[in-house]
Amino acid sequence: MLPSQPGGDKVEMYLVRHGETEWSRARRHTGRTDLPLSPAGEAEAKALGQHLHGLEVDRVLSSPLDRAVTTARLAGFGDRLETTDALLEFDYGDYEGLTTPEIRASRPGWDLFRDGCPGGETVAAAAARARPLLAELAAADDGRTLLFSHGHQLRILTACYLGLAPEAARHLFLGTASLSVLGTEHEWPAILLWNEQEGSGAHLAETGTTGWRGVPRSGRGRAGGPGADQG
Repeated sequence: MLPSQPGGDKVEMYLVRHGETEWSRARRHTGRTDLPLSPAGEAEAKALGQHLHGLEVDRVLSSPLDRAVTTARLAGFGDRLETTDALLEFDYGDYEGLTTPEIRASRPGWDLFRDGCPGGETVAAAAARARPLLAELAAADDGRTLLFSHGHQLRILTACYLGLAPEAARHLFLGTASLSVLGTEHEWPAILLWNEQEGSGAHLAETGTTGWRGVPRSGRGRAGGPGADQG
């Protein structure tokens, strides 16, 4: 059961990755391409709204991209939504719309967190967008903020919040329509909940997908899934 009252003497951030899109299902890097949610993604957002019913928050922030804004609205938070470019997804530049295997076919060993994207962003640049927002929320001193955003940017924001190098975000996987919570433990920044998909039902759509949740890649499961190619 989710707590219904804001945290009081500490900042809490509830992080929501948007629901499924056709590109997230196909594992294509989705940065600034403004794709809508798929029908499954819309259902996930509505289910997430039921999961969050009764949650009291002080602010609701979102990426301006449609898939994040629609997730927020379908979850029931559209009436107080503020958009900010700090929550835009990583700019994949020339790699927009490609899968990791497609990129590595021409650039063996490519790693987003080490190499960035030609014509797009580096991880350091994405972190530079996230840090002023974190400072703004910290300056408010208390309260609960709900953030609707994207896989890689939320992971980088979390690494920055924890005081880690932005590249540490590679260890913080996020599925679609997932809920995570950042707060404190004895005054230290802490992850209180991570990648919880049961509330949105996204875990059910992803179960059985080849290469996802332990399903062997050689199996005959449904192709696709959000995987590491966020958005």
